[in-house]
Amino acid sequence: MSEPTLEFEDLKLAYMVRGTAREVLRGVSFAIQAGEAYGLVGESGCGKSTAAYAAIRSLPRNARVLSGAVRLAGRDVLSLKKNELRDLRANTVSMVYQDPSQALNPTIRVGPQLIESFTVMGVDKHEALKRSTAILHKVQIADPDVVMDRFPHQLSGGMQQRVVIAMALACDPKLLILDEPTTGLDVTVEAEVLDLIRNIRTEYGTSVLFISHNLSVVRSICDKVGVLYAGKLVEEGSAQNVFEHAVHPYTIGLLKCLPTHGLRKDAQRLSTIPGFLPSLGADLPTCVFVERCSFADETCTTEVPLWRSLGTSSVRCHHAEKVAGSPAENEIAGVSVEINRKIKPILELVNVSKSFHQGGQSFKAVQDVSLSLYAGETLGLVGESGSGKTTLAHTLLGLHAADAGGKILCDGKELLPGRRRRTLEQIRAIQIVFQNPDSALNRRRSVRKIITRTLRHLARVTPEEIESRLRSVIAAVRLTEGHLDMRPGQLSGGLKQRVAIARAYAGQPRVMVCDEPTSSLDVSVQAAILNLLADIQRESNTSYLFISHDLRVVRYLSDRIAVLYLGRIMEVGPAERVFDGPHHPYTEALLSAVTSTTGSTTSRIKLEGEIPSSMSPPSGCVFHTRCPRRLEGDICSTVEPPLMATPDGGVMRCHIPFEKLGGRV
Repeated sequence: MSEPTLEFEDLKLAYMVRGTAREVLRGVSFAIQAGEAYGLVGESGCGKSTAAYAAIRSLPRNARVLSGAVRLAGRDVLSLKKNELRDLRANTVSMVYQDPSQALNPTIRVGPQLIESFTVMGVDKHEALKRSTAILHKVQIADPDVVMDRFPHQLSGGMQQRVVIAMALACDPKLLILDEPTTGLDVTVEAEVLDLIRNIRTEYGTSVLFISHNLSVVRSICDKVGVLYAGKLVEEGSAQNVFEHAVHPYTIGLLKCLPTHGLRKDAQRLSTIPGFLPSLGADLPTCVFVERCSFADETCTTEVPLWRSLGTSSVRCHHAEKVAGSPAENEIAGVSVEINRKIKPILELVNVSKSFHQGGQSFKAVQDVSLSLYAGETLGLVGESGSGKTTLAHTLLGLHAADAGGKILCDGKELLPGRRRRTLEQIRAIQIVFQNPDSALNRRRSVRKIITRTLRHLARVTPEEIESRLRSVIAAVRLTEGHLDMRPGQLSGGLKQRVAIARAYAGQPRVMVCDEPTSSLDVSVQAAILNLLADIQRESNTSYLFISHDLRVVRYLSDRIAVLYLGRIMEVGPAERVFDGPHHPYTEALLSAVTSTTGSTTSRIKLEGEIPSSMSPPSGCVFHTRCPRRLEGDICSTVEPPLMATPDGGVMRCHIPFEKLGGRV
């Protein structure tokens, strides 16, 4: 076998914290062959990103390599001099980060930033311009001249990610490191980015280190997978074997956390991994997973499990044979919430629109949306980025004032446009949980102050009642009294999201708007949060408007689904029918782009081009410019289809008759 592109050899690395070495990587060994894609998975905090930064020796000042080696293209990265390391980074390896908007300078147009990627390698500006145009074509950008003349904020998330990948490919790298490159992207853009990575591997023979907590994406793109826990590899093998025949309890636990195979909250609760990842530098003398493992016995607490082969995978576990052959654990039944649609809905939106003004032009980001939400119901809101989901949510909350002519009613009473014009009772009735708890929570305040501030402002009660309510709220979101005096920076991502949910729940809302509440969480924490939301709904009859790009998560939690495109409702219906069909052609395309951990593949329906701008929407059906099933003649391009009732009580906006639309993708 030829020399690996990247090789870790028993790497031990620590961070110095107050003079103490806290070990982060505990003897990590793996290799990536030429042209191979290697996936590194595990919970947040297990050391995945640290391993990536170690590969290019881009570590913080307090990092210390205790022992081991890292070789990139045959060169010992850890012993290179500064000029040699600079040369290696410029010509051999490139890295693509999670958030493309953070990788691009917002004050400089895309063209000069991309051209600089070539000029730093000694290419003259004229040649750099030619190469920049060519590389944008390579990453499937059809009109590179237009894109190069734009600022980063004028591009969609998927377009930004393609530009960043183009910059990474400027040096024709032997190794491409991708750290959560699809997190936050909708399913169609995610599928396009994954196709792009596959094409790059085929054309350039580039090796890929792919880091992600999205197990389905890793399964679809990688040849080989390593499972990292507390800085140790606990299982490694081909992607097929690891995902279909996992043999380590931790790997099995991660896979069982996923809401797969059409699983729903009323049928089964999601499995979770008990306990928490060990703290940074914790003393773990034997098995690193022993405190959370249901198979652990005395051997696990006294002997270090050796790295050994089992079948076609390698594993670090004393009981791998027993784990692999054990029956599935008993499934925990879910509990459904009775939804009475014979009474008035809690929330009604009637012909709600929201216009913005830009460059002297007015355009509608949301147009004539009518929806209803009943007590104890979850309405899932899906669609690509730019479809108007968050704008609709902010209009509902009063953060944006809705256009005249539409109505938003809560408990039958009309809500005035704009939050400042609403009463405290109306504000209290509708609360929101944001995607990123780090941005949503005040880092200077303790959990106690964050929650009690809501109680004081939204509920006029005595101090004794506030304290009693505080205890009730933290119990509902499964926090302990020990968390009350902590600040957000002292909590894990999952605990921070629980605090965000507690703050919203503290005001006893009738409706909670959940805007991508689990997209940045790893699968074990995601499962716990979804179970928590289902529990809160069952116990308090709270209704949810649930916005997410992850269609599996939406299916698990939602009773009905609304599909939004360019600010218009394309269809609304029961979750089972929207997912199993008949589907609107747009919904069908979204579902076909969903990746799977089972390796099963469907024929993905590729949508043509980007979602159009709301400033100049297409005539007729706004989806006709990208629709793979548009009808012959001019009807789709000239006549806007009305919302027609479907047999299951939903609605659909399409010229194709309901009975002729497709079924399960």
